[in-house]
Amino acid sequence: MKTILLIEDNDDIRENTCELLELEGYQVILATNGRSGLILAQEHHPDLILCDIMMPEANGYEVIKELKDDPQTAKIPFIFLTASVEQKAIATGINMGAWAYIRKPFDPQELFEAIDNCFNKY
Repeated sequence: MKTILLIEDNDDIRENTCELLELEGYQVILATNGRSGLILAQEHHPDLILCDIMMPEANGYEVIKELKDDPQTAKIPFIFLTASVEQKAIATGINMGAWAYIRKPFDPQELFEAIDNCFNKY
């Protein structure tokens, strides 16, 4: 069973996304902010990380930078989930090493396709 770390500060989005992932057979680890997400990523080495950008304590860009700088977590596939629609934000995330960038609200099928693409490449 693949493990996904979901880093999301919005309770409703976090709970709904977790439920969708669990129904698809994934084990899900939840973090409510960027700092706790970093700690959980380093402790559990999940198979994939889904991360919001605008969060307290450490934003998504800070999270991906720290993870990519650490040899223990650098190769974990990373997908941004965010409400931002700015092309600059998308380019920044991809240039930092994100495998995909999904805009909220998202269609569950779009999420699962992005996850499948990560696992097929990894």
